[in-house]
Amino acid sequence: MYLVKTPWLLKKLYPHLTWDSDRSTRCIYLTFDDGPIPIVTPFVLNILKQYNAKATFFCIGDNIRKHPDVFEQVKADGHAIGNHTYNHLKGWDTTDKTYVDNFLEADKIIGGNMFRPPYGRIKRSQSKLIKETHPHMQFIMWNVLSGDFDTSLKPEKCLQNVIKNTASGDIVLFHDSLKAFDRLAYALPRAMEYWAAQGYNFSLVPAESALY
Repeated sequence: MYLVKTPWLLKKLYPHLTWDSDRSTRCIYLTFDDGPIPIVTPFVLNILKQYNAKATFFCIGDNIRKHPDVFEQVKADGHAIGNHTYNHLKGWDTTDKTYVDNFLEADKIIGGNMFRPPYGRIKRSQSKLIKETHPHMQFIMWNVLSGDFDTSLKPEKCLQNVIKNTASGDIVLFHDSLKAFDRLAYALPRAMEYWAAQGYNFSLVPAESALY
């Protein structure tokens, strides 16, 4: 079970994590987890290009190793890159040393100052250890979860999840993965068409020092 909209109480309990961004401008912050991979990531890049949109891609280190050409295209298009561990580890089920070592392995390829824990699961001890070696690292979460990873979710419902719950300053989470592709391919272009008609633009999260 998952919540489409992040509860305010969760944000209050974890204030050291970034859940949303600047609400003073009419801007939505699109993020994509689990790539880069062929077919899906290029599809996303093509849709973003149609709207002159910039987004943030939280990449898995091993996928970068497998598909360096796709990774280079994400960078060439001017999008931001964040660390999503090397092997998509769930922090709650992983020892601190294994987790941090996996983060560091991905960091060798990705660099930058943004990290999103896979599944949104990270122990306080793990975030503390990462901060000790990377004091400027920002832990980027989300305020709207599309649900595209849910294979039981109808594509139309995925679209409604993001349209009904997204407002200025929200960080929206999609996945450029094969598992999510059916729902992503339906929801992303339609959501962006809707948002663009509402006068929204799409920028990097966070804006400062985000570019790879």
